[in-house]
Amino acid sequence: MSQPPNPQYQQAAMPGCWWHPNRPTGLSCSRCERPACPDCLREAAVGFQCTDCVQAGRQQDRVQQKQYRDAGYGARTIAGAQPPSTAVVTPVLLALNVVIFFITVAQSGSIANNNFSALFQLGELANVPTLAGDEWWRIFTSGFLQYGLLHIAGNAFSLWFVGRPLETALGRVPFVALYFVSMLGGSAANLVFTDLDALPVVGASGAIFGLIGAYAVIVIRLRLNPTWLLVMLGLNVFITFQVPGISILGHAGGFVAGLLVTFALLYAPEKNRLKWQIGGIAIIVVAMVGLVVWKDAQTISAAYCQFTSYQGQTAYLCYR
Repeated sequence: MSQPPNPQYQQAAMPGCWWHPNRPTGLSCSRCERPACPDCLREAAVGFQCTDCVQAGRQQDRVQQKQYRDAGYGARTIAGAQPPSTAVVTPVLLALNVVIFFITVAQSGSIANNNFSALFQLGELANVPTLAGDEWWRIFTSGFLQYGLLHIAGNAFSLWFVGRPLETALGRVPFVALYFVSMLGGSAANLVFTDLDALPVVGASGAIFGLIGAYAVIVIRLRLNPTWLLVMLGLNVFITFQVPGISILGHAGGFVAGLLVTFALLYAPEKNRLKWQIGGIAIIVVAMVGLVVWKDAQTISAAYCQFTSYQGQTAYLCYR
């Protein structure tokens, strides 16, 4: 026989908050790992930290900024960029995604089938028009198209939740580079590793997975508690493999690109750091573009494609 769980016993079994011992809690600081109740936790660049660690981090930042100033530099982020007072790029990207979504809804006359809009079909990442038709803009425009209300809501929430602290931690320019190179990585993975007749792909999740990859590098670099990262990554991987229609390659490509870009940003030598960072990111971009160009050459040699129109819908017909 079994007994139903006793909530009072479970609550008593949890450790008490370090600052409020009479408050049982299952949460902990991502930096010092001490148990903490919600009132004692604050949002940080990675996960949530207790008030003591937040204050210690601010003191450490002030010491580092003083060292930079004494060396003749201004204040810097962990990537060596100018620290933004607030996140600006993330809200702009979020607003752009939302505006484009409602444009496609207005064109199609449907919030659930906005993929029938002209803008959607012009920007989605379809292999044939992108490769055989040389419509290279689709590599990036597809990252600003979302299919249906659930898609835009999920990506908007993830971008807002993940992007703001990361933009503050890295700086605006490194964050922009990270976002768009991750988007390129997701698109390149889809173009290179899928068949010519693969279904079109859209969504900002490739770039968002790149932001998650950036968190992984930051956790390793700063030796932070990885619990929050593992939970976030595990949840997104579960959704990727369990929800039908999601591009696994797009998520994987964006994640790997985000890892590489952030590695180039954080592990660049201090001497001539900016040049090393630009050079490292340039190598990553050239490698991905080279793969897409190689795939394009393979596509042209394997198929003859021509533009056609049927019942008001544009399409490409290919003959192998």
